[in-house]
Amino acid sequence: MTVAEVWSAVLASSPIEVAGVLTGIACVWLAARNSIWNFPVAIVSCLLYVVVFLQARLYSDVGLQAVFITLSVYGWYEWLHGGPQHRELPVTRTNSRLWLGLSVVGLAYAVGAGFLFQQYTNAAIPYWDSTTTAISLVAQVQLTRKKIENWILWVLVDAAYVAMYWHKDLYLTSGLYLVYLFLAAYGYWQWRQLMLRRPVAELTLSA
Repeated sequence: MTVAEVWSAVLASSPIEVAGVLTGIACVWLAARNSIWNFPVAIVSCLLYVVVFLQARLYSDVGLQAVFITLSVYGWYEWLHGGPQHRELPVTRTNSRLWLGLSVVGLAYAVGAGFLFQQYTNAAIPYWDSTTTAISLVAQVQLTRKKIENWILWVLVDAAYVAMYWHKDLYLTSGLYLVYLFLAAYGYWQWRQLMLRRPVAELTLSA
């Protein structure tokens, strides 16, 4: 496909996809800046993308948006009251127990959902879709708990999403995830600076 054809397809993107792109960028930027407002913006963006992904037959991603909305509500509360003495939640690292739990759940979802979508739906790329969804879920759970490693996972999965959405001719959304990739790298750097400015004793929190 030529550059002109890609640009033409981008211009033909639906208003819903355009709105999803803009709110999505705003959401990740706010999260990278450690702003609580990332959660309400995320809810709006996810609702828009439910429509986009239904039209593209990316059913696992449709389900992912519903989970993201739920996790955004949870994260909104946790960021405000999930810290010591029910105060603001600090940035910490993911402990081994949480890593193990999230890895088991993520792997089970990737394999199970991929099989079900392949066998019982007309999903376009079932296992690729389910695997990126699983990694995204793990990263989002870490984000709700302000675990810095969420940004590393987002860098990895965003790179995969760039290719997946390009393959599905969602060029604007593919470009969005390229922006997300750089924002995730920025988010890691920002949160690392927050951790470095805190007393060492606080960094051992594993809530």
